[in-house]
Amino acid sequence: MLSINLREQSSLIARFLHLFDCFLATGYLSLLVFWYRVPWSPYYTRLVIITFILCFISFQSFQLYRSWRGWKYVLEFLVILKAWVAVIGLLLFYFFVFKISIAYSRVVILIWSISTPMIIFVVHVVVRKTLRIIRQNGKNVRRAVIVGAGDLGVNLLKQVGSMPWAGIEVIGFFDDKIDDKNINEVNGKPILGNIAAINGFLEQHEIDYVYIALPMRAEKKIFKILRECRSLGARIFLVPDLYVYGLHHAEIQSLGNLLILNFNPHTEWKRSFDLIFSVAVLVCTLPLTLLIALLVKISDGGPVFYRHKRITAAGKTFGCLKFRTMRVGADRELEKLLRENEELRKEWEQTYKLKNDPRVTTIGRFLRRTSLDEFPQFINVIRGDMSVVGARPIVGNELNGFYKDSAGRYCSMKPGITGPWQVGRRSNVDDYEERVKLDDEYILNYSLWTDIKIIFKTVYCMLKGNGAY
Repeated sequence: MLSINLREQSSLIARFLHLFDCFLATGYLSLLVFWYRVPWSPYYTRLVIITFILCFISFQSFQLYRSWRGWKYVLEFLVILKAWVAVIGLLLFYFFVFKISIAYSRVVILIWSISTPMIIFVVHVVVRKTLRIIRQNGKNVRRAVIVGAGDLGVNLLKQVGSMPWAGIEVIGFFDDKIDDKNINEVNGKPILGNIAAINGFLEQHEIDYVYIALPMRAEKKIFKILRECRSLGARIFLVPDLYVYGLHHAEIQSLGNLLILNFNPHTEWKRSFDLIFSVAVLVCTLPLTLLIALLVKISDGGPVFYRHKRITAAGKTFGCLKFRTMRVGADRELEKLLRENEELRKEWEQTYKLKNDPRVTTIGRFLRRTSLDEFPQFINVIRGDMSVVGARPIVGNELNGFYKDSAGRYCSMKPGITGPWQVGRRSNVDDYEERVKLDDEYILNYSLWTDIKIIFKTVYCMLKGNGAY
């Protein structure tokens, strides 16, 4: 039996919003009927009543009024869309069974079907924004405790602390460290007791959320908490410690009755974006590209392009294209330069680049400063060797010498023409470990929006020419 102190989780605001959404959907339909001067008939009256009932049931069934604290807006919109598709599907079935579709204006029904979920979403965004402001002022706050004061629990605390608008206040930890090591505080939050004491604490205090942040090997403790605490009024969440694998893009999938984790990066959208963007850039810059090719050719009569072996996905090598910026035979000159100049040799071993490389031609120096020498790499993108945005294209010695533990992550994706390193301090970064860290962060957190922001920053960096040589 549920404990008598089990609190009602559906707040008054959620109930009001539920009714408001139902009235909004039916009221908007009525407004469109009058707006398009469609004669009102009993068919529309029945449609309004049926729609209200279907919305009331569907919106609740899809848990549209759950707590969305800390969730992304797009996830709420997807739930709204699913619930609305269910409503429209049932209405279309109703029209088909009773053969009454002729009684309704197709224009009104079409506009209403497409725009209603967006209007409902806008209303929900306004409500969430308003609640955020209220929560940031210390009101409408939910109290939470974390079971487990290890790295996972501390990371969870930091995540909650970075989202004050979510209105979640962590009041402390429960952990057996208090028995073993006599620790009373972790990251500024008190340890309220050992794990066995959480049952009594929930009975005596009003706690809204319990986050279990224990390693999966502690399954006995986790099951004990789930068995004894689920009837004490708080919502219980299990935070899996999968983050230790360093794979932020893992997806939960099903295989029969089993749940499996897909650790393969989801890059289908990335390939489509790369192709569309690269073709557009090559077409729009064709006159400039031809002019650069002509200038490189007439400068010394040598080849227009330069190919350099770089590493791509799965550790394969490919010929990375650039406009040639050095004298013909520059590769053969490098060994002599490094042998005769100790300072240049150290710079090369540290960054695999020379800031004042004497082999660079006059036109080449301009191309490097403006990053125009990298335009041919869009051909690499179309061929499938590179991506528009990604980690830096590196050589085999860099992968083996500097990436070490990160080599597997690096080889899981294609390198990019631009990336976080290019739009940051670029070649001014002296610490190679910082470059590796930037590549790691991108691979673990890439998204379409991140790629778009990096592209805009790249254009800005090209115009300024900072850090390029």
